[in-house]
Amino acid sequence: MKRILDNNYFDLIITNPVMLFPSDDYITYLNNRHSLLHIPTEDVDICDLADFPAHTFPSLYTLNSTVSLERSGIGEVQRIPALALYGQGVIVVVIDTGIDYQHPAFRNSDGSTRILTIWDQTQQEGTPPETFTFGTEYSRETINTALNSEDPLSIVPSTDTNGHGTAIASVIAGTSNALEAFSGVVPQSDLVIVKLKEAKQNLKSFYFVPDDALCFQESDLMLGFRYSLTIQERFSRPVVTCFAVGSNQGGHDGNGALSGYLNDLVLQTGVGISVSAGNEGNSRSHYYNFTPLEPFYNDFELRIGEEDKIFALEIWSHSLGRVSIDISSPNRESTQQIYPTIGSCRIFNFVFSPTTLYVNNYIFEEETGDQMILVRFQNTIPGIWRIRIRSVENEPLSFHSWLPSNGLISDQTYFLNYSPDTTITSPGNGNRQLTVTAYNQMNNSILGESSRGYTRTGFVKPDIAAPGYQLTCALPGGGYGSVTGTGAAAAHTAGIISMVFEWTIVRGNYSTMNGISVDRLMVRGATRSSSFTYPNNIWGYGQVNVVNLFRLLTNF
Repeated sequence: MKRILDNNYFDLIITNPVMLFPSDDYITYLNNRHSLLHIPTEDVDICDLADFPAHTFPSLYTLNSTVSLERSGIGEVQRIPALALYGQGVIVVVIDTGIDYQHPAFRNSDGSTRILTIWDQTQQEGTPPETFTFGTEYSRETINTALNSEDPLSIVPSTDTNGHGTAIASVIAGTSNALEAFSGVVPQSDLVIVKLKEAKQNLKSFYFVPDDALCFQESDLMLGFRYSLTIQERFSRPVVTCFAVGSNQGGHDGNGALSGYLNDLVLQTGVGISVSAGNEGNSRSHYYNFTPLEPFYNDFELRIGEEDKIFALEIWSHSLGRVSIDISSPNRESTQQIYPTIGSCRIFNFVFSPTTLYVNNYIFEEETGDQMILVRFQNTIPGIWRIRIRSVENEPLSFHSWLPSNGLISDQTYFLNYSPDTTITSPGNGNRQLTVTAYNQMNNSILGESSRGYTRTGFVKPDIAAPGYQLTCALPGGGYGSVTGTGAAAAHTAGIISMVFEWTIVRGNYSTMNGISVDRLMVRGATRSSSFTYPNNIWGYGQVNVVNLFRLLTNF
């Protein structure tokens, strides 16, 4: 079995070059900055892994979603004869849970597919894409052969058992269906699908994630984006990628490997990216404190529910000096102060409860230089846990703490004095990529679950708000339903980026258009209410308005 698929190997994100390693079999190339190093799991326990920098372990990502065309002005623009932009000549890439390729929403009027390729990372029986080492790539010709057969899945066995990927793809590019009052934003675009494999079990174990939790690892997402670049080169057409998953791990400052990759990609001509802001706004998963005066410590409380026997939380310090941590159980057993160190993992077994804590108080996290504390709970007893963060140097302190994102922990575990701010999930906290939050287009209000900015370092996020409430979508099995959340809003916005690329690149009006330019046009053309000051941490720069956007580009 290839090491990238083998649970007997950890996948660590390392910085290139990699020429010092003994064999390419242990290396998987990600991009010009990062590669994966595959190391054997044998004889390595949780605390031994403290010898590796925290940022080398791929973060875990979860899904960001559970009638909008007129609200954002898409219909009005499409009815103007000189524009009539439906995505023709543009390729939409969806990196998600796969697609129901048999659904009418992804077929032409003659029944043929609108999908150019599917890279299914979970299928190992066929041929991987060129320059990739795993999964199976299915071409348009193969998909059409399957659709014309009596048993399509015997030829192309790729499915979407979750439905999230099918929904997102249809919001962007679904074929119009008058009976269902449905149409994707750009129903004449072509689709490329990356079906993600689930995260390795050893990575779930490292982060204390339940075995049955659906999540994906950062490195596979990065490979999905690299695949989108090969698609752009192969077909010589603009590519727009929708990213409707997110992670609560990391420093929420845009410095992670995936965020950095996307920052670079949007500078390239014909590459557009739409990223969901996350659905952590009302999850009570974030705590923030600033203590400028003595005594220089802060106590906060974490309520842990019955279901959450294993999980992890991260604490990121903004303090100039070092901080220690002290954790107390509901029955008042305490770890006492745990001081920051280099490469140390402390294990605490409580006497009056079965709980075990693994605490890594990293004096600095290598990608940011900031102090980071990783606390992993095992066999956790429910109740109110108390955490004290203290300044070692007895000076002002500031820190953030985040619990895992929705899907990795129940809603019965939360901070009692939580903050809804600084909850944008990765990679939405990156500087250049367009980060999209969601509002209810029926009553013009922000969705309560929409994550809020700014980033931990104060950078403005989200960038834009788009419709994201009960958008009509395709469902696996041939039916239609609705999808809600910032993932749906990001899909809606990906369709708008496709319209811009059709007018600028495909029609030759501005052939060097790139993702960052589209993002800025979208921000400039946004609708802004007199009730708010912009930018702000809830709406960003306002609500997407396609009519205003094209007024900035054209004379219509």
